[in-house]
Amino acid sequence: MVPSWDHRQSWRSLASRPHIFYHIGMTQLPTPRGTLTPNRPLADLTWLRVGGPADWLFQPADEDDLRDFLRALPPEVPVFPMGVGSNLIVRDGGLRAVVVRLGRGFNAISVGQGQVVAGAAALDAHVARKAAEAGLDLTFLRTIPGSIGGAVRMNAGCYGSYVADHLISVRCVTRAGEVVDLPAADLHPRYRQTDLPDGWVIVSATFRAEAGDPAALEARMADQIAKRDASQPTKDRSAGSTFRNPVGHSSTGHADDSHELKAWKVIDDAGMRGATLGGAQMSPMHSNFLINRDGATAADLEDLGEEVRKRVFQQSGITLEWEIMRVGERRAQK
Repeated sequence: MVPSWDHRQSWRSLASRPHIFYHIGMTQLPTPRGTLTPNRPLADLTWLRVGGPADWLFQPADEDDLRDFLRALPPEVPVFPMGVGSNLIVRDGGLRAVVVRLGRGFNAISVGQGQVVAGAAALDAHVARKAAEAGLDLTFLRTIPGSIGGAVRMNAGCYGSYVADHLISVRCVTRAGEVVDLPAADLHPRYRQTDLPDGWVIVSATFRAEAGDPAALEARMADQIAKRDASQPTKDRSAGSTFRNPVGHSSTGHADDSHELKAWKVIDDAGMRGATLGGAQMSPMHSNFLINRDGATAADLEDLGEEVRKRVFQQSGITLEWEIMRVGERRAQK
């Protein structure tokens, strides 16, 4: 349970405008200009369509609203930034936190002088297309599911290119409500990871991009889409790749990456292609894609993933690491 806020503390120092307060447990929450929804189910906000409620879902109106809200929010209240849920399992018991989900006020894309500035809520595919129209090459983003904030946080990559190869800087709002501009190096990007303090919310990112012919860039993206659709279960409810490629055999985000061994190969070798548990399945089309085949719960999906990890370790001695983020509480057993 979240500790209660000391009501004797002065709120006047936290914001100049008057506040009405909501509650999370015994803790008061400030009222933003955006939308603050209590006990909000999150299943419909994730690509896998599973998960229990967040104590609160906050959709800020703009950066100032986000900054004011986080500054006024008691520091003991957990904050979880959430993108479009493309790489996420929210467990069935939900999240004891304020979930921050950015929307239209954070999806602007501007292009010029070899750089692209994209709001954190801008979809990766939209950024790739907008850049290509202006003759700038960020085509690797075209087939990466999700939004820019998540792509930056996970150093997403495809076709040998990674966010870290192009990222110049990120703009964040800290848990204390301060705005910080960080150079890319301060995130220490590596394979599917960056260092960003808990509760910090990425609001935009600036990328460098090489020039290219718009028609050629568009043709490349069309080819990428065709290859993806031919090899991945894009029509199923999935969250992209389930496990990272095994350490020592896979991408690290550096120029000398090795791609000798893939997660799908060790899953196949362990006999887990097409394996099922409840409504969850390891896709028969691509065995490193965990899909919600038929009304799966979050527990079905996570437990099947853990069974895959167990079988792979037994068969090959390799410990697969989750690429899908799993958050929240498992529902108590009855």
